[in-house]
Amino acid sequence: MTKPTDNPADPFKKALAEATKVMADDPELTVSYTVDPSGTSGENMRLPQVSRQMTRDEVLLARGTADALALKHKYHDAGTHARYVPEGDLARDIYEAMETARCEAMGARDMPGTAGNIDAKIANDAQRAGFEQITDRAEASLATAAGYLVRHLATGRDLPAGAQNVMELWQDHIEAQAGEALEDVPDRLSDQSDFARFARRVISDLGYADQLGDDPDAPEEQSDDSEDSAEQEEDQPDSTGQDNADDEQADASPEQSQEETQDAAEAQVSMDEMADQELGDEAEMPEGEAPLEPPPPAPTSDADPNYLVYDDSNDEEILAEELADPAELERLRAYLDQQLEPLKGAVSRLANKLQRRLQAQQNRSWSFDQEEGILDAGRLARVVANPTTPLSFKVEKDTEFRDTVVTLLLDNSGSMRGRPISIAAICADVLARTLERCNVKVEILGFTTRAWKGGLAREKWLADGRPQQPGRLNDLRHIVYKSADSPWRRTRPNLGLMMKEGLLKENIDGEALEWAHRRMGRRPEARKILMVISDGAPVDDSTLSVNPANYLEKHLRDVIAMVEKKRMVELLAIGIGHDVTRYYERAVTITDVEQLAGAMTEQLAALFDSDPRARARVMGIRRAS
Repeated sequence: MTKPTDNPADPFKKALAEATKVMADDPELTVSYTVDPSGTSGENMRLPQVSRQMTRDEVLLARGTADALALKHKYHDAGTHARYVPEGDLARDIYEAMETARCEAMGARDMPGTAGNIDAKIANDAQRAGFEQITDRAEASLATAAGYLVRHLATGRDLPAGAQNVMELWQDHIEAQAGEALEDVPDRLSDQSDFARFARRVISDLGYADQLGDDPDAPEEQSDDSEDSAEQEEDQPDSTGQDNADDEQADASPEQSQEETQDAAEAQVSMDEMADQELGDEAEMPEGEAPLEPPPPAPTSDADPNYLVYDDSNDEEILAEELADPAELERLRAYLDQQLEPLKGAVSRLANKLQRRLQAQQNRSWSFDQEEGILDAGRLARVVANPTTPLSFKVEKDTEFRDTVVTLLLDNSGSMRGRPISIAAICADVLARTLERCNVKVEILGFTTRAWKGGLAREKWLADGRPQQPGRLNDLRHIVYKSADSPWRRTRPNLGLMMKEGLLKENIDGEALEWAHRRMGRRPEARKILMVISDGAPVDDSTLSVNPANYLEKHLRDVIAMVEKKRMVELLAIGIGHDVTRYYERAVTITDVEQLAGAMTEQLAALFDSDPRARARVMGIRRAS
């Protein structure tokens, strides 16, 4: 007998998983639900998490993602795909987007019910990317637009608003370059090899033929060309004949050859003398006094001197109020409060609990039975009972948290969009207000990038000819929501900026952590606490596509090691649905964003706890023997 479940979403999850296996035509497929990015790895498929509330948007997104991944699993052959995949980055992105559109269009033709579900997924992706608001096609990639256009032409369906906007911004350009080829889209869906050749033709028409690499269908023609070249070489012995003629000439007049050699040597000596005269003073410089060379540039990262940034001229550290006008910030803040109205009560209760713990320490931070200090009135009774008992005094101790600054570093990547970023924003707001009442200064920072999949740095790299191992290829955006010296009441609207469409993009955690650490190093407080809130590993597609796969993750580990070694800052992290304990020594992972408020308050309360054993229990640190 099946044990009943307490989660009302479980029956839906089970049914969707079974339907996905059938649609993918793979009964061995394993389907799981996670907050990590959706996708397929071998026989494992990851779908978006569905909460107990089972909101309409969650259900539609889960169904649309399941259908899209199942259709690609069914209609996509990895070997054929790899055979025709282009070598260049942009060409490869266009090729991948067109292949995804082909699989989804095949599903819409064979199983019409999937079309509406996949529309919901496309709408969600477009909304997360802020596609509805863009007015310049440069803000969306050509590959994305090409995929949308192929799907539209293959199915005849209108796209969701954001996707339609991107397609229309690029449509005239694409059709002007590759319009004739695109007329055949519906007839090429069934044969993946034929469609792959068609995609390469479209890429060539768009002006990226140099990124295609060798034609996989032309090995025999190349072989024939080689044979023809060999035959021509056999028929043309001119080069060999010329060499023989030269040898014969040298043998016939050895004296002439020797004279020419001597003249050449004398000419070389004369040139060397002229070069020495042109060097002037440099040639006469005494030994040991080499010309001064400019000092090598300072390393980009203090944690890893080998970490490279191709171009940092467009990076920005910016105040939140500079990214939106006051009226928009107020509107976004009101929207944030409205979204989290049901949660504010629970967060406030946890904040009050934290405040009571801090104030309790503040009230009881005294040393008793001292020989001097303030008279301890509570112990006067024993003096009355026994006049020979000396008077007792007490001395107030400095509390651990009075001279303290706390920095909250929030991941502002696209994967945090929705409820995670909303809860992170409101928790940061409430904690800032609570700690401020206890005379603890709080700084709130955020980190993201200025563009998706590379910005101006990547364009410069492309213009420079794509040098190897370029390092980071995106433009950073580090946001100051609240500085440590700014009162909470003045910066309260700033946290609403996290609700702004199009703000959340990629996350480069290592440089953000190093930035926050440098800011804290300039603070005068004796104790510094840095809390990182993130939902995943560092990700920037433009950087990882041309560097080692662990490039950003390695840098994050190096920065963490540096921070923990210096011990200037107490570092802890909270991972939302992602195990950050593999990076941070002091870390906790929560599986549901609803737990974030409690995790943040408990971690901070533990740091301020006067009992080291209690602190160790909450922080998960092994107690010293």
